[in-house]
Amino acid sequence: MTHSAPRRARVRAPELTGKGGWLNTGDKQYTLAEFRGRIVIVDFWTFCCVNCLHVLDELRELEEQHRDTVVIIGVHSPKFVHEAEHQAVVDAVERYGVEHPVLDDPELATWKQYAVRAWPTLVVIDPEGYVVAQHAGEGHAHAIARLVEELEAEHEAKGTLRRGDGPYVPPEPEPTALRFPGKALLLPSGNFLVSDTTRHQLVELADDAETVVRRFGSGARGLVDGPADTASFNEPQGLALLDDGSVVVADTVNHALRRLDLTTGRVTTLAGTGRQWWQGSPTSGPAREVDLSSPWDVAVFGGRVWIAMAGVHQLWAYDPDAGTVAVAAGTTNEGLVDGPPDEAWFAQPSGLAATADRLWVADSETSALRWVGLDGRVHTAVGTGLFDFGHRDGAAGQALLQHPLGVTALPDGSVAVSDTYNHALRRYDPATGEVTTLATDLREPSDAVLAGDDIVVVESARHRLTRLRLPEEAVRVESVAHRTRRAATEVAPGGLRLDVIFQAPAGQKLDTRYGPSTRLLVSSTPPELLLKGEGADTDLSRDLELNPAVDEGVLHVSAMAASCDDDEANEYPACHVHQQDWGVPVRITEGGASRLPLVLAGMDQDA
Repeated sequence: MTHSAPRRARVRAPELTGKGGWLNTGDKQYTLAEFRGRIVIVDFWTFCCVNCLHVLDELRELEEQHRDTVVIIGVHSPKFVHEAEHQAVVDAVERYGVEHPVLDDPELATWKQYAVRAWPTLVVIDPEGYVVAQHAGEGHAHAIARLVEELEAEHEAKGTLRRGDGPYVPPEPEPTALRFPGKALLLPSGNFLVSDTTRHQLVELADDAETVVRRFGSGARGLVDGPADTASFNEPQGLALLDDGSVVVADTVNHALRRLDLTTGRVTTLAGTGRQWWQGSPTSGPAREVDLSSPWDVAVFGGRVWIAMAGVHQLWAYDPDAGTVAVAAGTTNEGLVDGPPDEAWFAQPSGLAATADRLWVADSETSALRWVGLDGRVHTAVGTGLFDFGHRDGAAGQALLQHPLGVTALPDGSVAVSDTYNHALRRYDPATGEVTTLATDLREPSDAVLAGDDIVVVESARHRLTRLRLPEEAVRVESVAHRTRRAATEVAPGGLRLDVIFQAPAGQKLDTRYGPSTRLLVSSTPPELLLKGEGADTDLSRDLELNPAVDEGVLHVSAMAASCDDDEANEYPACHVHQQDWGVPVRITEGGASRLPLVLAGMDQDA
């Protein structure tokens, strides 16, 4: 008996428009009609979002294998104000090695036309210009690859497939010593070690912070141990000195911790398998056997190497003596929640700095400065949540940062924050509870290190280290406050039906071998917004009750579904986890919607 494929809904794809124009096309501006005959994958992304960066890496293989039939188009849809700057998008496209056209859409025009609700979202358009699939979150590359093969066969047979070269035109390479450096470390010699992230290398600079002394790594993406000239990294970031004088490296896109022997230049792997951690994977064990997820920074605290695990919104720790790794704080839920380590929520922690009694954390997506005490409890010094950011000094309770990536302990007990999207160096003083600005006119500072009376800042988007005298007096700036600029969804008071749409990819079924294969977690900001429906359950649909006394807020929805190859003859079917977190701003309005559909994978048939 043969099963015919379900008939796909025919929805004409809206035009691609963006005020910033097209990048990676040799200055040519395109319309969607010019891609007719090709399979188009539209990737709605923003460069702050680690899940979006994961998707860029997931798509590389697909891009390579189907170069003559598939056109991937990134639509850059900003969350933070800085991300709406055209030059910042140009920088991000080079920084992350994006090898397809990107449309810069600072006003979210195309995002709205496609009714996108989450970063990242992938939309597949067939060669005749119809939307045939939508996927939110990461982990969908295998399903899209299968769909691409089906579409190739279908449209080859119909005569509607057009093969050929794609529209991608690479930019001219720039001859700078560093290219989008990430983090820096002052070595015992007085030299600096810098992660040259976009070039997949580590670079030792002389004490002038400019002269190149040595490079470590071949410069090609890869996970290869060995001598300095043949070892390889993949977008390395954080660096920390170990007791034995070697350096531990957060090798971000390799999902690994590496060790650099400064004497011999030899690189070895300390932790990670090279695979990305997914829900259900081990959370502790022998370091070389446990998957990690986008480790962004490292710091030695309490005898262990703490890891800012940006990819899963947690802190992990590596024990050099035992050779083990384990989760140290965070639940994998994204947000700002203080408390015991197993209850705290982080949002893409990206910078660490240790003192004797505190581990400071730059928690980038909540624009927050957090800290962990010796007892493991998590505290917030500056920041209020995922949607509030800006540049405001003063009392910490009302001060604002914008997507900070680095934090540096200062000699007086205060900390300097590399306030990346504000292009500033900020200072928080726990003694007074005040936030001040130390320096402005930096370009995407991502880290800073102390060198005597100076602070040396990694100016990532100026491709250099910049030496500043630590000022006695703080710089004064006009304060600005921002909220994420997505329009709120208008919903009716009372009952709201939440439907997370998930259709297992072709040739797969839900994986129920170990119990339910789906999970839905719902909460809200403020908590009073939800009278009913918060918490975790296995059903992907839920009836919520909204509080009519609360005018607006944000629904936080986290969904997970696992699917496996549907072939009973195969004893070990390949299984895949699909996962996404949504923050949906809602406004309660008479006549608003009574149903909120969120597409994890597939098409909303009730739309």
